This record gives sequence, C-alpha cells and structure tokens, in this order.
Amino acid sequence: MGRSQYASSVVMPCNNPSQYETVLDFLIARFPRIDADIWRQRMLDGHVHWESGDPISETTPFTANVRVFYYREVPEEPEIPFNELIIHQDEELLVACKPHFLPVTPAGIYVQQCLLNRLREKTGIDELTPIHRIDRDTAGLVMFSVNPQTRGAYQRMFAEGTVKKTYQAVAACGDAAISGKYWLIENRMETAEQWFRMTITQGEINARSTVRCLDVKNGRALFELSPLTGKTHQLRVHMNSIGLPLENDRLYPEALPKEADDFGKPLQLLAREVEFVDPITGVQRQFQTTRGLNWSG
Repeated sequence: MGRSQYASSVVMPCNNPSQYETVLDFLIARFPRIDADIWRQRMLDGHVHWESGDPISETTPFTANVRVFYYREVPEEPEIPFNELIIHQDEELLVACKPHFLPVTPAGIYVQQCLLNRLREKTGIDELTPIHRIDRDTAGLVMFSVNPQTRGAYQRMFAEGTVKKTYQAVAACGDAAISGKYWLIENRMETAEQWFRMTITQGEINARSTVRCLDVKNGRALFELSPLTGKTHQLRVHMNSIGLPLENDRLYPEALPKEADDFGKPLQLLAREVEFVDPITGVQRQFQTTRGLNWSG
C-alpha cells in the first residue's frame, strides 16, 4: 500500500449542507470510487483530520465551508522512470520542467510519483504548491509557489490570463505547404460523455488558442502553440479540430483502450516557455526549458 506523506484536502460545500449528517457521508458522496469502509479505516488510523490536526471520526458532524484533510492511498504505484528538472528557484517561485507521464499532483494510481512530492522531497520545502497545472501526458514547465504569503498574487496571473504560455507540438502531416500557416482557433469546450475527455460544443466561446506551423519534414510537422484560455486538454482538442491530432495522443481523436504507459511513445506536446510581469517585483520574467520533443527537422 502506498500512502502520500502529504495531506490532500477538500472543502465541504455550503450549498444544501443538510444533505450530509457527517463528514463521512460527505466523503462517501464526494469520492464514490472509494469504498465507505476505506474511509472508516482511514479515520480509525488518524488519516482524516481538520486543518488543526484534530482527528475526524465516522460520527463527526458535517460542517459547511470547512476544509477536510486526508492522505491518498493506492495499492501499488508504478514508477515513472524520468527525472524532473529545476529551471529556477528563489524565495517566491520554483519553476520545474516535468517529464512526460508524471502527474503534477497526486492523481489516480499516483501518490509519491508526482512532480509536487518529488520536488518537496528534493528541496525540503513542504509549502510548495503548484500555481497551475499541465496534463500528465504533457511535458514542460510548471510554476510552484514557495511563499504562502505571495501565492495568491501568482495564482491570479493565471486566473486572469496575463501569463503568456508557449508550447511546441508534433503531428503527422504530409502537406509541406502548411509550413508558416497560422490559425486562431476559437470555440466552446465542455466535458464529453467520457468524463476524462473534452469536446467542442455550440455556445459562447470559452476556449481560444493560436497555432503556427514552424516546419514540415518527412511527413511530420512541428508547431508552436499558445493557449489564450486554460481549458482542460485545450491544445489537444484544438489541434484535433483542425485535422492535426498530436503524435501519440491516446485520447484524441478517439480514446484508445486503457493500458500500461508506453514510455517509448510520449505525447508530443511540450510546455516550452512562460513569460509574465512578476506581480511582486514588477519585473518582466521569462523561463524556458531545455527539454525537447522527438523532432529531427
């Protein structure tokens, strides 16, 4: 059994609080794939508690708008055989380059094998918190807050869309004439029937990206992409929407059967650069990874 040494947390909702009598009732409803007996055992073991550290039992009453802390557990955790790189570190920020296949935070069958816990162990900074996310399948830059006092200022940059993010991607393409072509893609994206995928729907635009083809060679093309909004899987969906699904994408255009990771076929998508005005110092900052994609053009 693998258990995270760092607590995860969830806030109990303030809307319609009468539907839950106890914290246990809420956790069972919030995490339907975790058996009720597992939550009871976690509580008996002292692995569910308030922010103060006081334990929560199966009879503890539900309290709206309060955060509950717990520790993720998995029966067996695969090891991701690739290393992260620390690009920059100061008193406010840590910028790391995540390898393909590694989640940013604990998710699914991954607890210790995530970028956040690896960096906490490497740096000894327990207060590290990701300011934004990228997919597990995507490699590239992720920014972390080091100082809890300034964390909100950096998080607002991403919420307000003032961070310029530049990606690179590779897709199959036999048309050399698209080299240099530019697309502005604007549409509405919502969660698909398969909850782990996104789909384009009718309605008010909520997803915007720019795409430029940098080069075409030997039936493959290299692209530069910039997401202007931050929807889940946005760049993958937008590339698929123009008939250029990313190389080794297992979700788009169709979800392939679930199987063990093929480490020899990473998704060819890289968060290459971030640029922003530092909200604390007012200085223009730019970070770029040295990691590259499988591109020989």
